Amino acid sequence: MELKTNYQYTYFIYPFIIKDEDYEKYIQKMSRDKNFKLKILEKEKDINIYKYFLPKTRELLFSSFTNIFEYIPKEDIQGKIDDKKGIFFTIPKVNVICFKTGICFLIIKTMITEYQDFRNILNFNYKFKNIIQESEKLNSFDNIRLQAENFADVETLKQFIKEIIGTGETKKVNLNTEQFLTYSYVCIDQESWGPNNEFEKIEQDFIKYTNLLPADNSFQLEIEKNTIFSKWKYAKIGISKIGTFLFSSTADVNNYTILPDKYEKQYLYTYILNLYKKIYLHKIEEEFKKTKKIKSARKKFVSFTKEVWVAEVTEDEIGTKLNKKISNTFELQKLYEEVNNKYDIFYKDLNIEKSKKTTIAITIMLVISLIFNIINFIALLKK
Repeated sequence: MELKTNYQYTYFIYPFIIKDEDYEKYIQKMSRDKNFKLKILEKEKDINIYKYFLPKTRELLFSSFTNIFEYIPKEDIQGKIDDKKGIFFTIPKVNVICFKTGICFLIIKTMITEYQDFRNILNFNYKFKNIIQESEKLNSFDNIRLQAENFADVETLKQFIKEIIGTGETKKVNLNTEQFLTYSYVCIDQESWGPNNEFEKIEQDFIKYTNLLPADNSFQLEIEKNTIFSKWKYAKIGISKIGTFLFSSTADVNNYTILPDKYEKQYLYTYILNLYKKIYLHKIEEEFKKTKKIKSARKKFVSFTKEVWVAEVTEDEIGTKLNKKISNTFELQKLYEEVNNKYDIFYKDLNIEKSKKTTIAITIMLVISLIFNIINFIALLKK
């Protein structure tokens, strides 16, 4: 049975890092760009986000520590993937989130025009995630041709992306720079999943969706239970290191009224926060390897621990459990401990090296002193 979709959207997220010495210039450049405007959290307008996050986390995400730029196109950017199948889509929103540490995120929201066919969503997500690939032959998907005044073709879109992300420090940190992370929402018709149709009947569709597989994938895969988050009867979130995917049904009215908005606001920022923690720990890990920066890196690490790591994110029950699930998927606790242990090793090695140099210097001084004493003694004997 072919799945019919009621509503969908997909955010494609690309993390990138700006050098410390270039950060202010980059923010000034974005501020001067007429196509972008600085987004500020307004308590009245964004009351749900404001209430969701606790003060320390809210300050981290929406204060002077973070700059959020919103791209405002003249109209929705329309595109088309694969002339034969004709998957049309729009780009209604592009945001750039930059933390003062230089860690930034390019976030592109896409919506498929002919979204009713679930296969289109599978094929679109599968293809679009690789659009940033630098290789000339994009083997993982057919040629993408965008039909819009803003982006004439794939190269135009790629150039737009490259102008935003630059070169920076991204490749020096352990990040995949050839693929977008995917944050997707879909709500299918209750005729496929509801009181009269069990989830097991569409389980393979869910697996394809959460693993970014194309519609014609014929391999039968099993669900990894530890990657699924579900606190609702007719909605499940698949979480992995390549993305987060909400799969829901119109059997619950909440799934196409309240949940879509919450998922692309409160839960999206929760996801971004965990990505930030992961990338920052990798960034600090690289700095620990540089002898000249080890003390500075340690200071940053302690500040990160106090201000970010131990800060409670939200009191929202589902939000707290989702945050923990994402954190566990990213193995943040393990990464934090590894970085802390590596600092101890690097610091001890540095002290041992310093101790060796000091010992050698003292030995040389003693030898020189001994030589002078011998010379003086011989001179006295000659007298």
